[in-house]
Amino acid sequence: MNSLDLLRQHTTVVADTGDFDQLGAFRPQDATTNPSLVLKAVQQPRYRTLLAQAVAAQPGASATTVAEHLLVAFGVEILKLVPGRVSTEIDPRLSHDTAASVATAQRLIALYAAAGVPRARVLIKLASTWEGIQAARALEQQGIRTNLTLLFSLAQAQACADAGVQLISPFVGRIYDWFKKTAGKSWDEAAMAGPNDPGVRSVVEIYRHYKRHGIRTEVMAASFRNSGQILALAGCDLMTISPALLAELAGASTPVARRLSHDGRIEPRPAALTQAQFHAALAADAMAHEKLNEGIQQFIADTETLEQLIRSIQA
Repeated sequence: MNSLDLLRQHTTVVADTGDFDQLGAFRPQDATTNPSLVLKAVQQPRYRTLLAQAVAAQPGASATTVAEHLLVAFGVEILKLVPGRVSTEIDPRLSHDTAASVATAQRLIALYAAAGVPRARVLIKLASTWEGIQAARALEQQGIRTNLTLLFSLAQAQACADAGVQLISPFVGRIYDWFKKTAGKSWDEAAMAGPNDPGVRSVVEIYRHYKRHGIRTEVMAASFRNSGQILALAGCDLMTISPALLAELAGASTPVARRLSHDGRIEPRPAALTQAQFHAALAADAMAHEKLNEGIQQFIADTETLEQLIRSIQA
């Protein structure tokens, strides 16, 4: 078996793409999208039809409304190719607005329902801000499952667990990027690889915290820069992997040993974080604070570019 098949023995493989052809090639259980991936996809001729259909179906609607219909259209098509769930991200401009995030998520779920997709097959993605996490709390209480993304710290993971979210997506590669950039010329790639990679260490810490305290929230490692990071996290509940790295693993015969596991012993859960404690922890973590804000701004920029594209078609 190739390395991708060996990885599947330890971890649920999720595809991080909006390209339907790539989904068919790698047979993932679930799929995730974000504004950047959808923007990239609609610039390909094959997917311009979905964009044109979304615009035509909503005459006179705002670009934001059309974009919501487009995201769901992508999700519906993706679910024809994967047996599990699709993650659909709400407008990143709402990352600090709990009420608006909840309302947007409810609209997306209603659009999926109108297309015949049960809510059990959809995860609503929200940024792991305090407001995003509280929106997830409200949605989970309504039976709408959530995926908390742009997660870079144990404090964010703790708050997500307190809110009872379905799944979190701790980012490996962006943590690695930050530490490598900060270290500059002193960075030793070989010494910081595998289990010593700072992004890998962050996910391991979160995974162990969850399993040790009997937290049911799923841990889906995300944002990989190389296959070594993936192999170092074999055994994580899920991993969302780019097509390029899926192809690399499918073409490799490297053995894949389970790296993360739990002995079954459960300890009492720590007290829930307050809002003040959450913000204090995030402020004290320069990497997490910077990457969270940077990630939101990047997704906002791509969302606005997508809406400009929609308006150009509407004109």
